[in-house]
Amino acid sequence: MDRAKLYRRFRTLLIANRGEIACRVIRTARAMGLRTVAVYSEADCDAMHVAMADEAVLLGPARARDSYLNIERVIEAARKTGAEAVHPGYGFLSESAEFAQACLDAGLVFVGPTAAMIRMMGSKSGSKMLMEQAGVPLVPGFHGEAQDEATLSKAADKIGFPVLVKASAGGGGRGMRIVRSAGELAAAITSAKREAKAAFGDDRMLIEKFVQNPRHIEVQVVGDSHGNLLSLFERECTLQRRHQKVIEEAPSPTLDAKQRETVCAAARKAAAAVDYVGAGTIEFVSDGKDVFFIEMNTRLQVEHPVTELITGIDLVEWQLRVAFGEKLPLKQDEIKLNGHAIEARVYAENPHKNFMPSVGRIRTWRMPEALDGLRIDAGYREGDAVSPHYDAMLAKVIAWAPTRDEAIARLNRGLKEADVRGIVTNIPFLSALVTHSDVRANAIDTSFIERELTNLTPAPAAPGDLELCAAVAAILGEEAEPARRGAHSPWLTSGWMPVGRRQRLFTFRPGQGTEQKVGLAYGSGPAKLSIGDREFGFASSPSDDGGFDLRLDGMKSHVVSVIEGHELYLRTRNGRFDLHWVDPFGGETEEQVGEDKIVAPLPGTVVALLAEVGATLEKGAPILTLEVMKMEQTLRAPFAGVLKAIKCKVGDIVGEGVELAEVEPVAA
Repeated sequence: MDRAKLYRRFRTLLIANRGEIACRVIRTARAMGLRTVAVYSEADCDAMHVAMADEAVLLGPARARDSYLNIERVIEAARKTGAEAVHPGYGFLSESAEFAQACLDAGLVFVGPTAAMIRMMGSKSGSKMLMEQAGVPLVPGFHGEAQDEATLSKAADKIGFPVLVKASAGGGGRGMRIVRSAGELAAAITSAKREAKAAFGDDRMLIEKFVQNPRHIEVQVVGDSHGNLLSLFERECTLQRRHQKVIEEAPSPTLDAKQRETVCAAARKAAAAVDYVGAGTIEFVSDGKDVFFIEMNTRLQVEHPVTELITGIDLVEWQLRVAFGEKLPLKQDEIKLNGHAIEARVYAENPHKNFMPSVGRIRTWRMPEALDGLRIDAGYREGDAVSPHYDAMLAKVIAWAPTRDEAIARLNRGLKEADVRGIVTNIPFLSALVTHSDVRANAIDTSFIERELTNLTPAPAAPGDLELCAAVAAILGEEAEPARRGAHSPWLTSGWMPVGRRQRLFTFRPGQGTEQKVGLAYGSGPAKLSIGDREFGFASSPSDDGGFDLRLDGMKSHVVSVIEGHELYLRTRNGRFDLHWVDPFGGETEEQVGEDKIVAPLPGTVVALLAEVGATLEKGAPILTLEVMKMEQTLRAPFAGVLKAIKCKVGDIVGEGVELAEVEPVAA
């Protein structure tokens, strides 16, 4: 087909995605003078990407299969709004050959490779066969068409355990399992197939040798429709959890200049095998000596900003110019590497609870200013709802500096200034990760987070005098707010009294710790705070960033605080702290859920029942599996007992806190 029909200039762009990547594409498209169209589900009607676009079209219900994955509805949205081109972002339909072909059939420019290229390289099995023919080094494995259990089992035995079972389509760690023995294989394949089918609509599997202590290295490539193909250096993506990248950096601190050129040349060779057009990534795994091709992602990657920061190239702009039919603006020897960049993915998840996704409404959203080598790519704002239906990534914090050490320090500073409340995030975990001595020394592999999880998720530090005094200051500031607006405040403490002193007693409970009391005396003289037998001169004043400056005995400290009812969040020089202000008028109650009740920790879909009513269970035995935010969560027996009841069936969509099963303890 004439490539002029595939790639041509357009004025209106529809972004077939949501969240951070939709916002990212809109920003560059707008800077290039393009009109933008967003699409959204019922769950995203008030989302940030909808507000940013010039127009927005409702696709359907919250479930991705009924909205973002519905090709007919996306094409119809383009037709209704006069869009001439579609940018797929990443995830969802970005690597769907069917979608790329549907765009072409509808007369739309697909900002990406052709359907044929996606089919050849988007299939992990097919791409491995192609790379084998092209002479690109591969990890030993099975990538055949046969998918029956006997064939897969025989292949795994031949390769030798441990092996990696992974979905042939898609990415992001979904549909991927490490299998260390033959006895684990059947269950791993079943689970991986189910997860892959739900995420990508394709449950085909491949099996490859699991490389011990592996590193994940990938190369950014871009091709145009005139036969030009470039590599934009490599990224190191070794820090992962559940095969999902967490920290990415460029260039790789593992490779020297010679190794860099070798892996980049291999990437260009891989992309050239299909005359690749558009932005893509060639992914490799390294055992410390050699690198092996593992797959190609025929789309933009989440971690593309680190490449942009070390090259000065806007990859979305290049994608759009390639889609216009233009030649790439630079040649290979004109692309220069400058400094070091590192990125951290901010997720709505709880690292202390096995990275369980967190859903709810964002009550506080504070990110560092995008200055001094910091960049923030976000898809959420204060007030936005985080839905259980989609990926849990909220934003990316990216830092650039002349050296790796400086870039890590700058990233950590940005993370320490970030505060997101109303949901649980992994921000403290990210800060602990990038400052770990082994990470700084690049002494890592893809299992590093799993091994170091206990050290990376320490129990919250107990609040000290500074935090307890700051909690009082935060409450007083909240109580004084009506007075600053001209209303009466019964607790305003800053006024001078001619005689006498007033006193208040504050009681705080830090997490599961014991209650701690702080006394406040104020009136005719300077305000004083007392904790036990310690007394502090006390004053505070609001600051421009929404926090306040606290002075204790003349020493000033900056504090950030968020108050939600009786729950207080504080960020001081000592870290982050959560405190509960005990209601001085009493009446507090806490609902208790019996330990024998198995309840849904988050909204989700029941995808498997793993035990039968009446079965005797050991502690930790699997009972059922939920799919939450496109990841599977297995609920297990809290103690040894008998499964008394299962109160759901496969396919049920359940809300948070809904009772799903009941276990009866075995009598002693």
